[in-house]
Amino acid sequence: MRPPTRILALTTALALAAVAAPAAGATQPRSGLDRFVHQHVNWTKCQLGPDDEVGKELDAAGARCADITVPVDYANPDGRTMTVAISRLEGSDRRHRVGALFLNSGGPAGTAVDMPLSISQAMGRVAERYDLIGMDPRFVGRSTPLDCGWPVGSMIMSAGVDRAGFEHAVGISRDLAERCGRTEADVLPFVTTRNTARDMDLIRAVLGERKLSYLGYSYGSYLGAVYAELFPRRVDRFVLDGPIDPDSYSARLLEQSGPANEEALAAWAGWAAERDATYHLGDTQADVLTAVHATIAAAAERPLRIGEYRVGADFLPTLYFALLGSDLNGPRDVLARATRVFVDAVGQGAAEPTDELSAMLEFMLTDSESALASVQAAIICGDSAQPGGDVEQMWRRIEGERARLPFAAPLVHNVNPCDFWPTAPREPLTRVDTNVSALIVASTGDPRTIYPNAAELRDALSSRSRVVSVPGNHHGVYAEYGNACADATVNSYLASGRLPRRDVVCGR
Repeated sequence: MRPPTRILALTTALALAAVAAPAAGATQPRSGLDRFVHQHVNWTKCQLGPDDEVGKELDAAGARCADITVPVDYANPDGRTMTVAISRLEGSDRRHRVGALFLNSGGPAGTAVDMPLSISQAMGRVAERYDLIGMDPRFVGRSTPLDCGWPVGSMIMSAGVDRAGFEHAVGISRDLAERCGRTEADVLPFVTTRNTARDMDLIRAVLGERKLSYLGYSYGSYLGAVYAELFPRRVDRFVLDGPIDPDSYSARLLEQSGPANEEALAAWAGWAAERDATYHLGDTQADVLTAVHATIAAAAERPLRIGEYRVGADFLPTLYFALLGSDLNGPRDVLARATRVFVDAVGQGAAEPTDELSAMLEFMLTDSESALASVQAAIICGDSAQPGGDVEQMWRRIEGERARLPFAAPLVHNVNPCDFWPTAPREPLTRVDTNVSALIVASTGDPRTIYPNAAELRDALSSRSRVVSVPGNHHGVYAEYGNACADATVNSYLASGRLPRRDVVCGR
């Protein structure tokens, strides 16, 4: 997601500019960061305890983990500090070593310490030439934590079917923002994409790397673009998958995805109709869509009783939104079985969830993922919050789009915590206008970061950048979608450092 912003005091802007513009040939950031650059890195095993399966797998693969100390505020490097957790899976081919490949899973607020495991498999022999660096961004995962004490696990919710649903969403969003103001106000101004990019460059220097290669998905594509703008001479091989248009990044980023989500829902409904013997949701696309909208309307009247959970029209559409990010059979099956549960709950008064649905409901409707949701909001709002937005205008936008986008409009045009955020951004949004080239990977029907973003991101970077297009509606392609053409193109670029001579259009 992405945002608009404000103006800084001149002295702060100058201090930050010094951090963001390393001298040619230098191996470390400037501006009072020497004590951070020369810190001792204590590499340890990754497993944190007997229940830490991720750490156990990292250790088994030969990875090691460390906590890197960084300043909370780069404009005041002598002030408070925090730690950023990283993992490193060293490449075995030191003779042909390229360098460090930093990884980001998106989110924002996605953890990446585990990513070397899956990415090394996708890269094959190419991985032997890189040190794969999984970095949990500031305040995420194993890094210094931030948790506002939210009772829910998502900042994305629907306005439901009427004004009462919208007012309910306003109340939840305002409450979530106020909780962060009460518990984390002192650090909220520093939970930003620009500071995460600065952390990346500092860690690059700590590791002794002259340049940094990067693979980032979704929001990670925006983080990569911001890094390229701030540190263009430090960019080596960059792969940006599920791209975001930097000029569109804001707390209202999802607004552009409304039509794509309607199309993804319709495509899934057609898929489910072809399998009516399995799911019993209707044997036509129209019948399946009618069943979906009927469950949402029923949930607006009275929350659905799904096992121990009560699911209203605020978060029921969010469940659909979460599962519409892929047109692979697995996620489509999970959504169809969940819909069957919703239909049964409407007809029978209650229903038991599938295992997958139970896990999603726990994630979304309890405080089990409060930290993740808090940091996600803190990043987006820290970059772009505009507190005091025109709530009535948002309601009018929802109503105006409801006929055209009956499922998506109440989701993508709804209020969110950034409309009530307790702190304003300390820095303006990063305008990306650099001459750095990258390999951009995009799905033509991506319902999260829409396909036209790929061309917009290339315009913000260098015309030498290349776009790899893959048919389908899947968010995140490389190593995830099973497209051999896309995977091979990325691996060839990472191996050689040479971009394709022209854009690549892959088949299904």
